[in-house]
This record gives sequence, structure tokens and C-alpha cells, in this order.
Amino acid sequence: MSELQHEVTELERKSATAARLFDIRRIIGGLFALYGVIVTIAGITASDADLRKAQGININLWTGGGMLALGVFFLVWLKLRPIVPPPAAEPQAEGERGAGD
Repeated sequence: MSELQHEVTELERKSATAARLFDIRRIIGGLFALYGVIVTIAGITASDADLRKAQGININLWTGGGMLALGVFFLVWLKLRPIVPPPAAEPQAEGERGAGD
């Protein structure tokens, strides 16, 4: 393999890694899972005064559980359907260009 082909292959591999790393599902899922854990802990440690303010509903526990479930959903979705970058286009030679180029 020529040096140019080797460099192109290396850049494609790095691009695919960056695409997977910065997939929005990873960011959203991670943040929702993290905040879900924090809010769930706040709901577990809620005082009686906090529960009376919310008319007996432990809103932090319910919201934290929902956020945690949504975060896990995004992370499972990412795992089951990973992003696949499109294949690189082959460079055209000078004589192969169309009339509109």
C-alpha cells in the first residue's frame, strides 16, 4: 500500500473514532443518567417536610427515575445501533470529470 493510501486509511479510522465518541446519543444519555442518579438520591433522602410541600408525592424520586430510564434508553440505543460513517469517495482523475464539473 502506498504512503498516501496508508495516510487516508489512518485518517478515516480517526474520523470514525471521533464520530462514535461525539455521538449526541452518548452525551444526552450520559447526562440524563448522571442527573437521574443525583435526583433519585435526593428523592430517597427527602424529608417529611419536603413531601408535605409536594402534597405527599416524592417528585424527586419520580423525576430521577424517569431521567435515569431515559439516559439508559439513549445509551442502549447507542450500543444497539452504532453510528457508521459513510465510505470515503474515491478521488476522480482529471479525464473522468463530468461536463458540469
